[in-house]
Amino acid sequence: MPIKPKYCAKCGQTLTARELEGRVRTVCPACQTVFYENPLPVAAAVVLNEQREVLLVKRRREPHQGQWCLPMGFAEIGETIAEAAQRELREEAGIEAEIVRLLTAESHDSRHYGDLLIVTFELRKTGGRERAGDDAEEVRYFPINAPPPLPFASNARALRACEAAHLEEWAIRDSFVTLQAQTDQAMLSDTLVALIQERAEEVARAWLADVRANPSTRCYQALDEQQLLQRGTCAISQFGRWLKGSAADEEVKEFYRILARERRSQGLPVHELLSSLTLLKKHVWEFASRHHRWEQPIDVYRLLELSRRLALFFDKAMYQAARGFGEARG
Repeated sequence: MPIKPKYCAKCGQTLTARELEGRVRTVCPACQTVFYENPLPVAAAVVLNEQREVLLVKRRREPHQGQWCLPMGFAEIGETIAEAAQRELREEAGIEAEIVRLLTAESHDSRHYGDLLIVTFELRKTGGRERAGDDAEEVRYFPINAPPPLPFASNARALRACEAAHLEEWAIRDSFVTLQAQTDQAMLSDTLVALIQERAEEVARAWLADVRANPSTRCYQALDEQQLLQRGTCAISQFGRWLKGSAADEEVKEFYRILARERRSQGLPVHELLSSLTLLKKHVWEFASRHHRWEQPIDVYRLLELSRRLALFFDKAMYQAARGFGEARG
């Protein structure tokens, strides 16, 4: 426990304990100076690398010698708490960094130092090289969601707060990578795709009304309405598989080449077939836009991602339809 003063720093008299302002406080009986006891301010730093790993230091001294924790230490006179976090990071881990955000501020009862106020910031590395300082045995990055046991509960809570702060950013980044790679992994817009599939007939009916009235698809007025509705509903209900990319390429190819041969045999020109697919894309997009929530920035990305996926898919569908039409003519 921290050592309490015994003598008055002003007059040298022996201090006494007295109830004052609802607490027992240390008071000088001679000059009435009150010696308030306040929590010691501690600054801690969370630094992430591009792999979403957090920088930790292994403690060289007690308390908790040999255990991993965030770079942290007491704030000094003449510096702000944020400057203290930057200094401790430089002294313990060897790097320069700028403040990104405040993560947590909470109390901690230490057997060695008494009451502490630990303030944790996220910082972004701007220079230097990771190396262990005087108070650290080792410096290393660990996955932020799987760190070693941390002796300070405030460190663990700060890491969770940091993860929460990056949740949308990382989800968008992961989904973008998946979109670029055209893999079968989950994407943010999958929730919209599932809704479109669930309401496939509703979307198909809106498309049917348009395709039978639109000047660019006049020949569709002569086709059987129920068959058009069934074919449109079937196509929309398959989007979940078809939008995944290469895994469904053969299925998309077969579906749209068969469709093109049917329309060719029914006497439709190729431009009306392609126009009907453009209208289908429009109604899928309009349905998603109407039923999409706009509460957070990630919701905007979710819709933009769907737009990108639809564009890629319908480019593929139109190409296969045009090829199928050409094969039928040949």
